[in-house]
Amino acid sequence: MYPRAQRILASTIRPSSTKSTDDDAPLEMANPYKKERRQCILCKLKITPDYKNSRLLSQFQSPYTGRIYGRHITGLCKTKQELVEAEITKAQNCAYMPYYYKDKHFLRDPKLFDPENPIRSHRF
Repeated sequence: MYPRAQRILASTIRPSSTKSTDDDAPLEMANPYKKERRQCILCKLKITPDYKNSRLLSQFQSPYTGRIYGRHITGLCKTKQELVEAEITKAQNCAYMPYYYKDKHFLRDPKLFDPENPIRSHRF
């Protein structure tokens, strides 16, 4: 075989050592498998619950028993859940909201969450 032909074949098969290794460097990018950080609906929309807004507060109360839904059902953060509970009791004491039953005209409001399908499951 010809020596010149060997050099040509060897140069096409083996990469030359003079090339820079920057072409093979890993790309800087965000983790594509990282889950999106959950944010409660009140924080996302920047809503501060107020005791006079009984329509909003009635969404976090059971329409039949008057019980306040827990955090695992509403999906609120801890601070907003405590604030909602305090504002509901304040609204009930000021007679803006009933204690046991939701007002009938609030029953058709769009649901902020599904009480039948909680975010975090419970034992019953």
